Amino acid sequence: MFIGHYAVSLAAKKFAPETSLGTLTAASTLLDLLWPIFILIGWEEVQIDPGNTRFTPLEFVSYPISHGLVAVLAWATLFAVLYQMNAHYWRGSLTIWLLVISHWVLDLVTHGPDLPLYAGGPKYGLGLWNHPRATIAVEMAMYLVGMWIYWSTTRAKDRIGEWAFWAFVIVLMLFYAYNIVAPPPPNVKTLVIAAILFAWLLVIWTWWFDRHRTTTKS
Repeated sequence: MFIGHYAVSLAAKKFAPETSLGTLTAASTLLDLLWPIFILIGWEEVQIDPGNTRFTPLEFVSYPISHGLVAVLAWATLFAVLYQMNAHYWRGSLTIWLLVISHWVLDLVTHGPDLPLYAGGPKYGLGLWNHPRATIAVEMAMYLVGMWIYWSTTRAKDRIGEWAFWAFVIVLMLFYAYNIVAPPPPNVKTLVIAAILFAWLLVIWTWWFDRHRTTTKS
């Protein structure tokens, strides 16, 4: 799952209107913000293996710290508690907790059987990635719905709020399309550095344009 994670953060703005979209995006993509860092420092492992599934050339060999369900519950709780201590907004804290958990649930649907419950534990995955057309249809439907919910829940305060939002929508769709047809990355280091830069860029981008929009209802 890729743009599906961004879809749920966009939709979540309706349920936590006082929480920055940047924070909601960081929550829904938290596991993928942590994962490449853990790869770089040698705590987790991925291999480039074209054909591993029909949709992605990556084999997720080991990632229990970022994507193990027990660890995910801990990351979700930590993020939500830290946010609550700072913002004192229970609705936002609960939404953040659920968004972090949603990442594992959505990955469970798309991945092959590589998602662990805990380090050394059983692994699961329903394998939607082995059906590329269905994967694209599901993610695009989620993205369009999430985008519409965010757009209908907020309104632009200025030109940045309008154009930076639509630029984000288009760029993310173009990147998704490119990712589908692009050749596999040349090596793991290039993959994880690009993943770190792009994932954090999107968090900052959503925070930026959301500051220039206001919710139409709470």
